[in-house]
Amino acid sequence: MMRWPLPRPRVRLAAVVWAVLVSQVLLYPGLDGLIAALGAPGGIRAGMWFLVAEVAAFVVFAVVWGAASDSLARRTPLVVVGAVGGAATYLLLPQLPVLGVGFGGVLLLRAVGGAFTIGAFSLSITMLMDLGGGNGRNMGAAGIAIGLGAALGSVVGGQLAAVDPFAPVYAGAVVLVVAGGVAATVGDRVAETGVGDRVAESGVGTVDSDADADLAAPDLGVALATLRARPSLAVPYAFGFIDRLTAGFFSLVGVFYFGDVFGLDAAGVGVALALFFLPFALLQYPLGSLSDRIGRFIPVVVGSVGYGVAIIAVGVAPTVEVAMALMVLVGVAGAFVAPATMALVSDLCAPAERGVAMGGFNVFGSLGFLAGFLLGGSVADAAGYLTAFLVVGGLEIGIAVVALPAVRRLTRESSSPTQSPSKV
Repeated sequence: MMRWPLPRPRVRLAAVVWAVLVSQVLLYPGLDGLIAALGAPGGIRAGMWFLVAEVAAFVVFAVVWGAASDSLARRTPLVVVGAVGGAATYLLLPQLPVLGVGFGGVLLLRAVGGAFTIGAFSLSITMLMDLGGGNGRNMGAAGIAIGLGAALGSVVGGQLAAVDPFAPVYAGAVVLVVAGGVAATVGDRVAETGVGDRVAESGVGTVDSDADADLAAPDLGVALATLRARPSLAVPYAFGFIDRLTAGFFSLVGVFYFGDVFGLDAAGVGVALALFFLPFALLQYPLGSLSDRIGRFIPVVVGSVGYGVAIIAVGVAPTVEVAMALMVLVGVAGAFVAPATMALVSDLCAPAERGVAMGGFNVFGSLGFLAGFLLGGSVADAAGYLTAFLVVGGLEIGIAVVALPAVRRLTRESSSPTQSPSKV
């Protein structure tokens, strides 16, 4: 009998992460046509606000979902709610122009959708962390799912957008419903991590009897106290911010760059994005496992420098063929960084705090997406694409140089057999 290469719960959870990314990226290659169909003027600025509205909700609600799951000691039902709620907002989106709703209403609905989908995304990754078996391996599985989802979404989204600007939206709704169904089949393992006793065991604070009786409500005070009690988490959070800034940059500026500079249509832009996302996906699991063996320092620091150099190289490429080849290099460098950075979050916190810790990571990551949209879109609009690529690539190199001593210290401490994650 043939066996899965990964344990079944890990495969299913990775499939949920994959589906959420597919649904999101389906809209990117045809972004210009989609916002025009929704009543907005074409161009990079309107596209920027369309993407910002969703990701701003990611920032607000990521820790809320994480705190809720830790308080309830349940994650699966919340993942299902997030996925199905996101699908509903996708189905409503094409109806807004028919109802005479302006672009402001479109942005509001995008924010509501983001509030739902971040729950499905963040908590499915947290459930992977609950599985054990090596944080690098689990985050590598998440990284594969993210990369493959983005790769497929970019290619299929470009093809669908060539048929109808709303086709990627309807496809995204279907994918999210499927994600909710898959998530419902995965049993919670959060109780096995001792989340129900997290406050007493972690030393973050105390819980009185009234709080114990009201665990259905997310305890944001405990969430914030956990983050304050783990200042070392600021290091992976900073890298997560910059890494996702680059992802937001390519999701917006990359789309318009390949269209305006090289004359690619939506389908061609989808292929260009996939050349980054595919190697990024396929190398996540082996490079995540590699970071379990060699440590996080080299993947995080050296990988970030290479990633920044590759980003700048895309911006100075003389031809579309060279630019597309360099997109592959960007994907390889990104795959070296991403799983090790997420695994470092797990290394630095106790199991009972993982929901809040990953929620915080996704808050900073979502802020990075926002910064990528706002910074990239504004710089490209004001100073041109080359300047935008130089700024974003330089930021990736800069964080590696500035944070090098801190990463070295934390990776040594987290690997010490006498060092408790709760005291780092």
